[in-house]
Amino acid sequence: MFQQLRRMYRVWVGKSPRVWVGEPCNKAWYGNEYGGFYVCPERVGKQAIVYSIGIGKDISFDQDMMEKHQAHIFAFDPTPDSIVWVRDHVHNPLFTFLPYGIGAEAGEIDFYLPQNPQHVSGSLLATSLVDANRKVRVPIKRLADMVGELGHSHIDVLKMDIEGAEYAVIPDILQTPVSIGQILIEFHGRVLKHTQTLEAVQLLKAHGYEVFGISERGEEISFIKKSA
Repeated sequence: MFQQLRRMYRVWVGKSPRVWVGEPCNKAWYGNEYGGFYVCPERVGKQAIVYSIGIGKDISFDQDMMEKHQAHIFAFDPTPDSIVWVRDHVHNPLFTFLPYGIGAEAGEIDFYLPQNPQHVSGSLLATSLVDANRKVRVPIKRLADMVGELGHSHIDVLKMDIEGAEYAVIPDILQTPVSIGQILIEFHGRVLKHTQTLEAVQLLKAHGYEVFGISERGEEISFIKKSA
C-alpha cells in the first residue's frame, strides 16, 4: 500500500509518468534497487536468451537471470569505463559482452560522458546528466544488426537502460523481425519529457505489449507480449 501511495504522489507532482499496470503477472524484482527491473518469471524458461543493453558497472539484474534461469546474457555497452570493468570483473561463461551500443541507425556517434567523473553512465544525448564537452566516438548498431550477427530469432527478455536514447530506439526495435517476450525499459522522462514516455508506452501497446510491472520510482517499466 505504501509503495502504491508513493507512486500516486510522484505521478500527482509530475515526477512519474501516468502509466499503470494493465496485465496481471506474478512478477518478481530482479537485481538490486538501483539496477533492477520487474520480470515475469513464469514466462522465462531455462537457458533463456537475454539482451541486457546498458549495464555500466552493475550486472545485478543479469546475475539474477543467470542464477535463477541459467539464462544466456548478451550485454551491450560502449561506455569506456564499463568495458574495462566487465573485462576485469565478469568471468561467467553465460555472460557475453559486446562493446557497442544500440541505436536507430548503425555507425559511429558521439557518446557524452557523465558530468560527475565518479559516475559511469554516459549518453548518446546531451542531457543535463552529461558533460557536452567530454565525449568519445563509439560504435552503434541497430537491433536488427545485433540479432543477425548473433543468430537469434527470439529474445526472451530485452532489458534497456540507455540514458534517454530509448525514445528514438523503441520504434526501430518494434520493426525488427525478431520476437521478444518481455521488454524492460528505464525511461528518462525526468531529464527529457514524460510525454515521450507516454507516447512510447502507447506505441508498445499498439504492438501487442502490455505493462505488467512498474518500479516504486516509476521509471523502470516492464512490458510483456500478450498471448494471442
